[in-house]
Amino acid sequence: MKFASLASSLLLAASVSAHATFQEFWVGSTDEVGTCVRLPVSNSPVTSVTSNDIACNAGASASPGLCTVAAGGQVSVEMHQQPGDRTCTTEAIGGNHDGPVIVYMAKVDDASTAVGSSAKWFKVAELGLISIDVWGTDSLNSNCGKFTFTIPSCIPAGQYLIRAEVIALHVAGSVGGAQFYMSCYTVTVTGGGSASPATVSFPGAYSATDPGILFDLYGGYTSYTIPGPAVFTCSGSTSGVTSTSSSRASSSSSTSRASSTSSSSRASSSSSTRASSSTSASSGGSPLYGPERRLVLQERQVFSIYAI
Repeated sequence: MKFASLASSLLLAASVSAHATFQEFWVGSTDEVGTCVRLPVSNSPVTSVTSNDIACNAGASASPGLCTVAAGGQVSVEMHQQPGDRTCTTEAIGGNHDGPVIVYMAKVDDASTAVGSSAKWFKVAELGLISIDVWGTDSLNSNCGKFTFTIPSCIPAGQYLIRAEVIALHVAGSVGGAQFYMSCYTVTVTGGGSASPATVSFPGAYSATDPGILFDLYGGYTSYTIPGPAVFTCSGSTSGVTSTSSSRASSSSSTSRASSTSSSSRASSSSSTRASSSTSASSGGSPLYGPERRLVLQERQVFSIYAI
């Protein structure tokens, strides 16, 4: 009994310490900190794809303001395990929480008050399985929590929500096991055009049995299907950042995605000014990845011990 109790405690500690939130925002090289994020009430995940919380997380606070971004410009979302902790030596999301990074946008009348579960979303960036056991979350960890992408140049000017998401797959081998970590940012887009992207809703875009959500991380996989629609591009082609070992959901185009999104690295400094640099997949560069995988089967082993 004591052994089972200890195993349960270890599982809880390992799981909670690895939870994370998207909490900062960059416009180009300008650090906007948390001035335009709806910060969730905790770093715990959403696990139900049918809950309204799947849109912008549970109990998210109102954002302090709006960030101004140019259509066609680069922005970055930033994830860390604890609020206000931007230490680059700590993984952005640890504990073998492997999975894709996905970003959506939704045009709204008033980003300050718009309800995420009522918004119409289109996907603008994604990074899934890069190579075996190397995921979009590894790119976050090696880039001090940052994921950089481009605002489509053809979308209309106005106010938008940006939904940044990680889907952690470490216990996704059974229905309801996948963990969704998301935050919504409030922005004003300037410039742009008149494109009208196809949209999806949250809840509604995902099913608990989608192949990219019900997924055995320990099952000898060779490919991964990123959930949701194809990435919207102004040219109409299917785009995104992925490796050849990732595949598109059957409901979307099977066309190979061009690598149009960037992974960006933030230099760690004791100075209050944070420098950033980008490695673009489309330019032939290869993102660097952090320390080798640690405790790959940690949570699965603890579950087994608990079952005993």
